Amino acid sequence: MNKRVVRALVVASLAIALCFSPALNFLPIVDASSSAFAFTNQQQMVMEVWRIVNRSYVDERFNHQNWWSVRQKVLRKSLPTWADTYQEIQDMLALLDDPYTRFLPPDQYQSLQTNTNGELLGVGLQIAKDEEDSPLRVIAPIEGSPAEAVGLLPQDEILAINGTLTRTLTLDEAAARMRGAIGSQVSLTIGRAEEAEFNVNVTRDRIEINPVVAELRTEPGLPKVGYLRLGQFNGNAAAELKSSLQDLERQGADAYVLDLRNNPGGLLQAGIEIARMWIDDGTVVYTVNRQGSLGNYDAIGQAITSDPLVVLVNKGSASASEILAGALQDNGRAQLVGETTFGKGLIQSLFDLPNGAGLAVTIARYETPDHHDINKLGIKPDLEVEGTIEKRKQFGTPEDAQYLAAVDLLASRMAKNDASEQVTAQLEG
Repeated sequence: MNKRVVRALVVASLAIALCFSPALNFLPIVDASSSAFAFTNQQQMVMEVWRIVNRSYVDERFNHQNWWSVRQKVLRKSLPTWADTYQEIQDMLALLDDPYTRFLPPDQYQSLQTNTNGELLGVGLQIAKDEEDSPLRVIAPIEGSPAEAVGLLPQDEILAINGTLTRTLTLDEAAARMRGAIGSQVSLTIGRAEEAEFNVNVTRDRIEINPVVAELRTEPGLPKVGYLRLGQFNGNAAAELKSSLQDLERQGADAYVLDLRNNPGGLLQAGIEIARMWIDDGTVVYTVNRQGSLGNYDAIGQAITSDPLVVLVNKGSASASEILAGALQDNGRAQLVGETTFGKGLIQSLFDLPNGAGLAVTIARYETPDHHDINKLGIKPDLEVEGTIEKRKQFGTPEDAQYLAAVDLLASRMAKNDASEQVTAQLEG
């Protein structure tokens, strides 16, 4: 990958309503504020945004816009205030009809950077928009968040926020409306399949993200299963999962269930690092830029364990979750159990701008090791099992049909391996 890109985001359609403000998956951050122009400071910012998009945007046709003409029109406009400047940038980017290429004013950019470090304040929803004028869609509520407490589910539609239709809002505007002081409430109008619309009041709060849950499960007649649930790919996820995995190895785990259900993604690099904990060699993910050139991230021979592995996924598993699941599935390292994933396959990068603002730009798409483009398609599990529970606290319990299917699959696989080893030993004897 281009080493200039300092913080890459695998998004495909993702925002975190703090609610997270838009949550993406990152590589590095590029400082776009160093160039000097013979323009006012406001014009310089607009022109820098134009140039970044011109250089990096995934669609070299710019949604059939004459991008040079857009530049010329902007230069003829007066931008007396920063508010005027921000609006002009947003209007310019709206021509791309890409809700994930967007300008982030200083407060929103700061919120996004805070979120990726594992600190949240708001309602705790991961949200997406399929089209500019479509309503918000819930990818997943954050574990332990106010949104989860009131029962919001993956694939719910947020039709209105405090009475304002979300189809009229950008992702960032919607996220901003869901942010607020701790203890204050926001009213959401929810659409859910086969149910009438309903309103729910969510009380904003501080959200502590503990990305990893780990436990050794021992049942008579079953292998010792290391259960690992990963809630989000934030800045702490890779280190915490590595520590938990090593601890389960020391405890004598024979096999593993990696639970990525309702994990909406996060940092791309975290997903790659976690894949490398399970895969010794092979490709983790391919990236494809607007010229069609392939980049790739590979395993580096540092897998922690080769024990049997099953990965749990559902429609709330998105972006970095899909990168990890696709890498493990395509490399034959794990079988997937559950439901088809969300389908987020675009890559964004963040660029620093003056005044503490930022710019998120869709720069590429990703493909799984077998070159599957999963954007808006998702990844199909090897064993489809319909989810029987809605509350995350029930994940990995006897009430969880998907988890039970994963354990049965591991037990069956290990029994076959034992039988094969016995036959081999008899033949050699």
